[in-house]
Amino acid sequence: MNRVRPFDHFVLILGTLFMVLPVAVAVMTSTHTAVEIHSHGLFLTPGGHGAETYATVLTRQGGFTGQVTGTRMMMNSLILGIGFAVGKIVLSMAAAYALVYFRFRFASFLFWIIFTTLLLPLEVRIMPSYQVMSDLGLLNSYTGLIVPLLASATGTFYFRQFFKSVPDELLEAARIDGAGPFKFLIDVLIPLSRTMMAAIFIIMFVYGWNQYLWPMLMTTEERFFTLMRGIKQILQVWVGSQIPDYNEAFALAILALAPPVLVVVVFQRWFIKGLTESDK
Repeated sequence: MNRVRPFDHFVLILGTLFMVLPVAVAVMTSTHTAVEIHSHGLFLTPGGHGAETYATVLTRQGGFTGQVTGTRMMMNSLILGIGFAVGKIVLSMAAAYALVYFRFRFASFLFWIIFTTLLLPLEVRIMPSYQVMSDLGLLNSYTGLIVPLLASATGTFYFRQFFKSVPDELLEAARIDGAGPFKFLIDVLIPLSRTMMAAIFIIMFVYGWNQYLWPMLMTTEERFFTLMRGIKQILQVWVGSQIPDYNEAFALAILALAPPVLVVVVFQRWFIKGLTESDK
């Protein structure tokens, strides 16, 4: 057994390096100038322009209007990610609660109708969704960015399965104590669902944070641009002999990577527990 363990550790370390190496290359490359990157490619050693590059992408005003900054784009991505995750949790929990505890007719049929929306990703329904947001006058707004993304069955499925595992004795005890449906949800189910909520929050935050196609369609005003659009915009400036700001693109990529990593690190214990815990 002891002979196998060094090989196991070697495989794990090799896998870790394989995952970390691209991030390390991006960090190191972002500390060099755009000319150096254009001439010599990617770097594994640090340069001398890291602080300057990151300060530039965070504070320099750019774009056609000269008003958008990296800080503004990061804030827009944060609003999109948090708004999407929180809205998804609230909507999915309410739908799952109704399906499990209200026991109305055709509840199972309605759940499977909701579940089939997993077969219709955003890209399939993007034009109707855009038309609805346009008719409602919600283009170039945070509401238009967030609300159309909330309708999917992922969170509803997870919460439904969790609620079905909650013992019926808790519901009976709550009824004896005079708790109504709303009080049972607030005082019993939500505290029990904290780990599941954390798991859903991580998944949905990362999904919302990384959105590119939908924000690109919904926003024409630069004050609503996200980090994903900012990175793409930097790499589209190759006109004539002008060299794209590769270092700034790498810096924005690292900044775009930081919040999801932070969220996963903070909630990782609840995330694992929420997805693997079976005894409720």
